[in-house]
Amino acid sequence: MPNEGSDFEPHRDALVRLAYQMLGSIAEAEDVVQDAFVRWRDVDRAAVTHPRAYLARIVSRLCVDRMRAEASRRETYVGTWLPEPVVTHPGEPLAHDLSLALLMTLERLSPLERAAFLMHDVFDMDYGEIAELLERTEPACRQLAARAREHVRQERPRFATDDATRDRLVEAFMAAAFGGHVAALADVLAEDAVLYADGGGKRPAAPQPIRGRANIIDFFGMVARSRAGSAIGRTQRVEINTLPGFIVQAVDGVQTIAFDIASARIEAIYVVRNPDKLRHLA
Repeated sequence: MPNEGSDFEPHRDALVRLAYQMLGSIAEAEDVVQDAFVRWRDVDRAAVTHPRAYLARIVSRLCVDRMRAEASRRETYVGTWLPEPVVTHPGEPLAHDLSLALLMTLERLSPLERAAFLMHDVFDMDYGEIAELLERTEPACRQLAARAREHVRQERPRFATDDATRDRLVEAFMAAAFGGHVAALADVLAEDAVLYADGGGKRPAAPQPIRGRANIIDFFGMVARSRAGSAIGRTQRVEINTLPGFIVQAVDGVQTIAFDIASARIEAIYVVRNPDKLRHLA
């Protein structure tokens, strides 16, 4: 075959997105898709009516196998788990289904619920195919997808905030949190705001989500005192999984910080410090 990858490449981005939604890891998603490519080379193309659906089945099976294998590792993960950040430049398009809110909702599902939901609702696979892949009955797969769908729907509705307001809030947050004016965070944080920080046990991070505006302000006050006036280094404005954010060069290495904004206030902050999840930003 002159170019055995030519009929695979048009589907690669969609397959990586599917694997990333299942695994929450860019590196693992790319590994899975590469494994799928290796298997695709041995497939009789003439027998495949719908290549993308066929490849989605291969990727889904590989992802489910990985999720089952690493279930115990996730249970012993140190601190709060966040997906690896997908970083783009402001204004650069990114699929809405890679949003942090959705990915964190999917993470709370069982591997089978997550797989059934994504295969049916995102890749339009029928329940017969899903049942075969997950080794469950068709009614059981319908129930898995329904439970997952209900969890996704229960996420509070997002109210769009215009770009100018988003930019003003994130710039004000960074100036207050890292510029020595921590008390000014009260002007940009919602009263019930939540801070999630993922250090993976490899870099210092809050071990549990910090809930409430006052507690977040206290936390950043403690961080400011521990820095003893040292600068945070270079910051770069980016989009992180569809949210406004920054890549920050901290004293002990790079980190990302993203902001979920609604009703002209910051409602959630996501900080990734685990170096294993930031290698692709080097």
